[in-house]
Amino acid sequence: MTLLITPLNLLLLLFFTSSCNNSVNAPTQKVTEKTETNRLPLESLNLPEGYTIDVFAEDVTNARSMDLSPSGTLFVGTRDAGNVYALQDVNGDYKVDKKYTLLTGANMPNGVAFKDGDLYIAEVNRILKFENIESKLDNPGKPIVVFDGYPTDKHHGWKYIAFGPDGKLYVPVGAPCNICEKEDEVYASITRINSDGTGMEVVQHGVRNTVGFNWHPDTGELWFTDNGRDMLGDDIPACELNYAPKDNMHFGYPYCHQGDLADPDFGSKKACDEFTAPAQNLGPHTAPLGIEFCDTKLFPQAMHDNILIAEHGSWNRSKKIGYQISTVDLDGSAASGYRPFIDGWLDKKTDDVWGRPVDMEWMPDGSLLISDDFADVIYRVTYKGS
Repeated sequence: MTLLITPLNLLLLLFFTSSCNNSVNAPTQKVTEKTETNRLPLESLNLPEGYTIDVFAEDVTNARSMDLSPSGTLFVGTRDAGNVYALQDVNGDYKVDKKYTLLTGANMPNGVAFKDGDLYIAEVNRILKFENIESKLDNPGKPIVVFDGYPTDKHHGWKYIAFGPDGKLYVPVGAPCNICEKEDEVYASITRINSDGTGMEVVQHGVRNTVGFNWHPDTGELWFTDNGRDMLGDDIPACELNYAPKDNMHFGYPYCHQGDLADPDFGSKKACDEFTAPAQNLGPHTAPLGIEFCDTKLFPQAMHDNILIAEHGSWNRSKKIGYQISTVDLDGSAASGYRPFIDGWLDKKTDDVWGRPVDMEWMPDGSLLISDDFADVIYRVTYKGS
């Protein structure tokens, strides 16, 4: 559901979708300078009682996926900017005071993952690695190419990456289109590789474009978000939260969406009951990205069985939707509720947007970091009690 928005892209989209059911309605006005008279309107954000939100890091251009090292360095990838950053709060005041740019001019280096002192970075078709990165933040040199066998398609080519409980690096490969059927099983999948780049295998199928996944802290089972197809109108299909308790499951793309909606182009080939339905249908075109289990003692007990989801927000719905952190209640392995947790980045009366959540990361003190690639900041959410 996410898209690189440029004037040329907007013109092309308007041309190709003029006869479709969806209209281009992407955020276009961006806060580019934070001053006393032009600051982020944090007071417009709606949080549950007892929670507060503040800016943890400013001027982090196009901040996307994040990973925090055990020593406290926050690594941040980007998509459009082509940069990878390392951020540090040296004096412990929950404000970043050191920013290092580790990589520039990279090919959509969205994904970052830290393991055993090394930083792994996902470009469109390659996995890179900086060894012993924290010992050389000010002069990291050139990264090592760990694996370069992924497709080069840029459509849904940016990647979220994370190491699973098995110690392997999980890497998605999006569908190179809005809707299409590809013979190569690597498309519309989640793959995994060993940390040295060997052993690449496809482990989940029928996944159109996941830009966020995680493993349950107790069961170690995989959960992930998926962005639904476009051009079927404002209200279908739903984006998805999916549950994968085993390898080699199929989640329906391109034949079936939201568990029960046959695709008009490919749905006649296979029935929806041949696939795994979503654990929770999310809003249509909400563009769910990062996902975190609420595994923190700081937040109230009532939140401890919940999943938090960063909804980046729609770009082609006549009335915008998403632009929030949502929460899904879990009852064991079943979803039992879906609602906003933090909203207000979208003004629902005017349809104006000032922020787009992307990813989340827990801090050692139990507070929650949220990246925003539209406002170019990272927020910190904490709970102070009611």
